[in-house]
This record gives sequence, C-alpha cells and structure tokens, in this order.
Amino acid sequence: MAKPEYHFGLHSVEALLETQPESILSLFVLQGRDDQRLKQLLKQAEPHGISVQAAGRDTLAKLAGSPQHQGIVAAVRAAPVLNEQDLDLLLEQKADLFLLVLDQITDPHNLGACIRTAAAMGVDAVIVPKDRAAGLTPVARKVAAGGAEKISFIQVTNLARTLAHVRDQGVQVIGTLLDEAAKPVDQCDFSGAIAVVMGAEDTGLRRLTQQQCDQMAYIPMQGELQSLNVSVATGMVLYEACRQRSH
Repeated sequence: MAKPEYHFGLHSVEALLETQPESILSLFVLQGRDDQRLKQLLKQAEPHGISVQAAGRDTLAKLAGSPQHQGIVAAVRAAPVLNEQDLDLLLEQKADLFLLVLDQITDPHNLGACIRTAAAMGVDAVIVPKDRAAGLTPVARKVAAGGAEKISFIQVTNLARTLAHVRDQGVQVIGTLLDEAAKPVDQCDFSGAIAVVMGAEDTGLRRLTQQQCDQMAYIPMQGELQSLNVSVATGMVLYEACRQRSH
C-alpha cells in the first residue's frame, strides 16, 4: 500500500471533506484546540467514520512538513497522478475546455496560488511538466486553499508536445509574453476551447512552448515596475478570460 499523503490547513481539509471524504484515513488535530471552525470540520467528518487523534504542535508540524498547519492535518490515501490520458478524457468530455498551463513554475507557493485562482475562475484543469516544475505538495495544497481538491492537476512528460496535441483537438493556445507580436490581454479572444500558458517569472515561456501558441498576450502596466509575480499575473489573465467567457 502506498504511503499516505498529509494535507494540512483548514481550507484544504474542508475541501477534502466536501469532495472526497472517502480518501481521508485519519485526522490529527491540535491538542486543546476547541474553536468553532475546528468543531465544524470534526462534525463533517463524523458521518464518514474518520478517526480523529489529538496531537501536539510539533507532531503536526512534522506530519505537515510545515509549522503553518492551522491545527489540523489529514492523512490521505495517495491520489493517482493524472497524465496525458486523463487530459484526453477531458478533451472528449467538454467542447469549451478551459485549461491553465504553467511552464516551469518551481515555487510551490506560486503553484498553489495559481491553482486557487484557477479554481475560482472556472478552469477545468491545470497542466504542468513533470520535470523542473513544482508538484502538488502539501504546501501547494495549503496555499491553494481547497482549490487543489476541486480542479484536475495534470503532469505531462513533454509540454510542447502536449500543446501541439491539444491544438490538434481544436484548443486555442494563448501564451503570455512581453513581445512585439503580443496583444494587450483585453484584446485577445478567450472564447471556445482555450489553454492559457503562463511562464516562470525569471525566464518566461520557453522557445518550444512559444512555438505552440496561437496568440500572445501581455498585461499593460502603467507604473514604474514592469513585472508581476506569476500568480498575480495568472489571476489577471484568467479574470479577463473568465469575463469574456461569461458574456
């Protein structure tokens, strides 16, 4: 049997209880903590027969791999890793698929923030490369604040090849880059089946990734600073896409 994963934080555990309570093996809660929010989570766990164990702060930090556990850690059956085959199923099931593609985002905090925004903006799946990119770690899940439990997270072997494949299936690929050929984000067309591609802050989109883009977009800025954290930029682009798609 695979080792359990440990998810932590109030939002993350709440999302687990709402969407996949059968995956929770046990809950560890901070000894002596007795606030209303925690009581509510334990009440949600009751009908599912999930065991609850009191633990000290240091024990929770060790399980979570972080001191930011908010007094609750869930031991969870390891989830299957989604891959190219799962993406093909999504392509078959939905005509106006909305994908977020992250090209070599290595910071789990940024990944988690991008997933949180993607879930809020109605994105169907987040796609990342398997190598040289952050995975869905407990820290990424905590920052995603429940978003990771509500959205598909797909890891692919070759990102450029995957983008070429989704284009063949009728998905329009929109990259973000400060480039002469790029249009302001509000002038790009985000209708239909789309994949929005965001690159790392320091390097941007890789050349092979750029070659698979149908459109290039940039975020117009008027201040002195001409760069944004990738999770902030992702939020701005996804908001514009969501705004257009809701009309």
